[in-house]
Amino acid sequence: MYAVFKSGGKQLRAREGDKVRVEKIEAETGANVEFDQVLMVADGADVTVGRPVVAGAKVVGEVIAQGRERKVRVLKFKRRKHHMKRQGHRQWFTEVRITGIQAG
Repeated sequence: MYAVFKSGGKQLRAREGDKVRVEKIEAETGANVEFDQVLMVADGADVTVGRPVVAGAKVVGEVIAQGRERKVRVLKFKRRKHHMKRQGHRQWFTEVRITGIQAG
């Protein structure tokens, strides 16, 4: 059984027991979190697609860690204009272990 859910503007596919990284959620390590914007639930050949979400479905997980991704380097350069700008960015994330999927 797996589900596609939405968190932080991104869609993620997860099974029970998977570890997923979502955008930062204000929760302590060890806390339980629920994702109620479930777009699709599949159990073998039985697939339920929401319009836009599956009614009553939710994905439950446990927060494992908070952290930051690897640095993404940005370089803006304009030739012959004596202009170059360097920038870096590290995105915060929350790592969640999926403990259950409840279909609606």
